[in-house]
Amino acid sequence: MIIAYAPDLMDRSKIASVGGVTFVRDPGELGDQPADVVVVDLARLGNLDVLASIVSSRIVGFANHVDRGLMDAARAAGCTEVLARSAFFGRIGQLLYGPR
Repeated sequence: MIIAYAPDLMDRSKIASVGGVTFVRDPGELGDQPADVVVVDLARLGNLDVLASIVSSRIVGFANHVDRGLMDAARAAGCTEVLARSAFFGRIGQLLYGPR
């Protein structure tokens, strides 16, 4: 199961294009159910504290490549894979489902 928090409609459509993704409206919902992969738009999250409540072995977050402070804070908060936005969307299928 893949759960995502990505409020930007363009980002949502790109993530949805890989199929099998359930979206939540509020980042607090990410910790409500276990998932194989959780995807988080770190720039929109607003509160990195929710990362610790997520029940998943893989939390994939993406942010603007220049926001290194946010990316470092996400790693410290438990995000297992933190990528620049362009790297995330360039490899989204592989990141969520592995090599095909």
